[in-house]
Amino acid sequence: MANPIASVDGNAVRCPSKYQYELYDVSDTDAGRTEDTKMDKKRIGQCVKLILEWDNLTTAQGSAILRAFNPEYINVRYLDLKTGGYRTSEFYVGDRTAPMYNAALGLWENVAFNIIERSGK
Repeated sequence: MANPIASVDGNAVRCPSKYQYELYDVSDTDAGRTEDTKMDKKRIGQCVKLILEWDNLTTAQGSAILRAFNPEYINVRYLDLKTGGYRTSEFYVGDRTAPMYNAALGLWENVAFNIIERSGK
């Protein structure tokens, strides 16, 4: 499968132009450095963040992407580098940007946003 985003809420979406996988740790609230400078990370989980961008879109294409990722929470089947395959997880969407390229032609430079895993594993 060539598209790293296999589906959003069970529906196919356009293949992104940029797909960046990030895995970050979630630490316990009392994590931190001690007075001897030793770090006590106290990892309690990990979450995935995906940085997505679709370049050179028509208004209709950009609208379809924004509508697919519009619900407060979405189930995304995506290529997970850590597991080495596709997995499904619940995400929420960060702020979306879409700079206009040419209003007369209805072309957009890109649509870009991050999706962040709702619960760690």
